[in-house]
Amino acid sequence: MAEVLLFHHAHGLTSGVRDFAGQLREAGHTVHVPDLFEGRIFDKLEDGMGYAREVGFGTIIERGRAAAEPLPNDVVYAGFSLGVLPAQMLAQTRPGARGALLFSACVPVTEFGEAWPDGVPVQVHGMDADGLFVDEGDLDAARALVTSTPHAELFLYPGAQHLFADNSLPSYDTTAANTLTTRVLTFLTTLP
Repeated sequence: MAEVLLFHHAHGLTSGVRDFAGQLREAGHTVHVPDLFEGRIFDKLEDGMGYAREVGFGTIIERGRAAAEPLPNDVVYAGFSLGVLPAQMLAQTRPGARGALLFSACVPVTEFGEAWPDGVPVQVHGMDADGLFVDEGDLDAARALVTSTPHAELFLYPGAQHLFADNSLPSYDTTAANTLTTRVLTFLTTLP
């Protein structure tokens, strides 16, 4: 079984993120879900992004780094959208990462180093018509990651919803979320 550090999106630590973590726990995995927003939850994504800009993306990433400090090194780092920043940073820079799961976002690997670390498997999940994922460079970054990394997979789902796997949001898509969860559980159970 895997130990997972899961970071929430810009709405905050919603019940949907907690539910997703619960599904992984039910499958036998240990999941840590830190609150990068210190208790704040936003109804509108734009408001949450405004808060992240106000405190600084660097601060959000540092809060993620601090959440990882007490954990062992062989963790799977996972993040939804904004939470991909600390997840991807840790997967690329903290020695011993076991894997990474990037949901609805991906940044160029050069943001956190020169290349993706050898032997660290990664999955990127996003919707094929999600403007935030497709038009803001995340899909391009994910494709580049898959091209340059032997253990990288990109999964595209039909639709335009950004946070389609959070069942507490209107953007939730049951079919896509169920497929994502199945793929994630398979990934976690097949890690070396």
